Amino acid sequence: MNIARYPSDELIYSTPLPNAPPPPALLVAPVPVPLPASPVPPSPAEKPADYVYYQRRPDDFSSDARARATAAKVKLESFYKAALETAIDLNVRGAELERQLAEMPEDRQHREARRHAKTQSQFLRLRRTKIGLQDFRTVKVIGKGAFGEVRLVQKVDTGRVYAMKTLQKAEMLKRDQLAHVRAERDLLAESTSPWVVQLYYSFQDPLYLYLIMEFLPGGDLMTMLMKYDVFSEDVTRFYMAECILAIEAVHNLGFIHRDIKPDNILVDKNGHLKLSDFGLSTGLHKRTDGAYYQRLVEQELAPRNLARNSVEVNSIHLTMTRAETIATWKKNRRKLAYSTVGTPDYIAPEVFLMRGYGKECDWWSLGAIMFECLVGWPPFVSENASDTYKKIINWPEHLHFPEEVHLSRESEDLMRKLMSWADHRPPVHQIRAHPLFEGVGWDMLRFCQAPRAPTLRSITDTSYFPTEEYADIPEQPIGVERLDPDKDLAFLGFTFKRFTGVQSAL
Repeated sequence: MNIARYPSDELIYSTPLPNAPPPPALLVAPVPVPLPASPVPPSPAEKPADYVYYQRRPDDFSSDARARATAAKVKLESFYKAALETAIDLNVRGAELERQLAEMPEDRQHREARRHAKTQSQFLRLRRTKIGLQDFRTVKVIGKGAFGEVRLVQKVDTGRVYAMKTLQKAEMLKRDQLAHVRAERDLLAESTSPWVVQLYYSFQDPLYLYLIMEFLPGGDLMTMLMKYDVFSEDVTRFYMAECILAIEAVHNLGFIHRDIKPDNILVDKNGHLKLSDFGLSTGLHKRTDGAYYQRLVEQELAPRNLARNSVEVNSIHLTMTRAETIATWKKNRRKLAYSTVGTPDYIAPEVFLMRGYGKECDWWSLGAIMFECLVGWPPFVSENASDTYKKIINWPEHLHFPEEVHLSRESEDLMRKLMSWADHRPPVHQIRAHPLFEGVGWDMLRFCQAPRAPTLRSITDTSYFPTEEYADIPEQPIGVERLDPDKDLAFLGFTFKRFTGVQSAL
């Protein structure tokens, strides 16, 4: 055997040292090894007698093996899809930066290039970092929904404040809410609109899904209405104009909200509005399922044992005045908002009729909210959900504007146009051109002084949230039903980290 040796016992490093002389020549040249020829598959006649033919027969494997193979395939596809999307996103941002740099002076070009490199480096580091529940400290529970809670949290390493929504996986699957989870996550991840609540992170553990969003300390429009009862027409005009821009932003993303109501309209630190809760925290499926409310009506029409409780006979109309009905509704409205049944007060009739609906259903909801802002209660308020459902289905008979409340002709006209059959509702450009909004500067609306700006004492001020109602809820999510591993695959790809979130943190 030929062994290559150097003329001295001097150590030779595989990586040359700096300023080191080149290694001495070999005394014996290495023997060239011929490359093997490409194998030529034998013809069927030349195959040996013991040749084994292999055929793919997945059905021969156990169900457990097939399940694990499918899980591995799905996880690999999800991993490489996310990696490819990140690479494309970075390339697009790089091309956009180059276009912008070409129009800048040379000294500014260097500054912007360094800033972009720093931001991108931070993002790539964030992408490699695993975000989990241990990275956040609970300050206070500020809300509760059908599938979990909303907490005010602080990120341990940066001190930044967020709102963390927790959702129980098992409960979401049990109530067939997976599609709604995906819809909200996708919308929030895709949106960069100032009219939609920003999502910064989303992650999961074996029990919960977590959405880490921006914290809006001003509470919601429902809390504001409970405090002021009614708004003036000028204040209503301002908030309705902002709602129009928020709904338009959601529609431009290709989504329909379907569940716009005062408690889904949040108020930021400057008093401006943002849309949130795209069908999750208070159980969108139950509230917007027309069959659900139809069953309530059928139960109400079913024969009852009146001897046991005669008060049940048409209890609202025989024992309560309209004023008492409204007072009872106001007293229970927050409980209704957080229940799994919810309140149908703002849902369009076509959603209940199950004949198909489009983005026009969101404009009906806006009309109902506007009615409440000016009058003090929703247009079809009732003591229970089934009565509200029946009134909305037969809205031409039940839509009345109280004579004791002064409404301008423009306000009433807009509400009547919004609360009409879907094919008669005006599109967004006609709504914005309505006489009620004459003189509104749509492009500068978010930079105007808001009429009801919150007064805050600190970045963790929760005085605009009913936190006293959630004092018995533990600070950290407690253990709930655990999913089977195969069912947990349904939530694959839920993780998200926002690039602009890193940029704002620099």
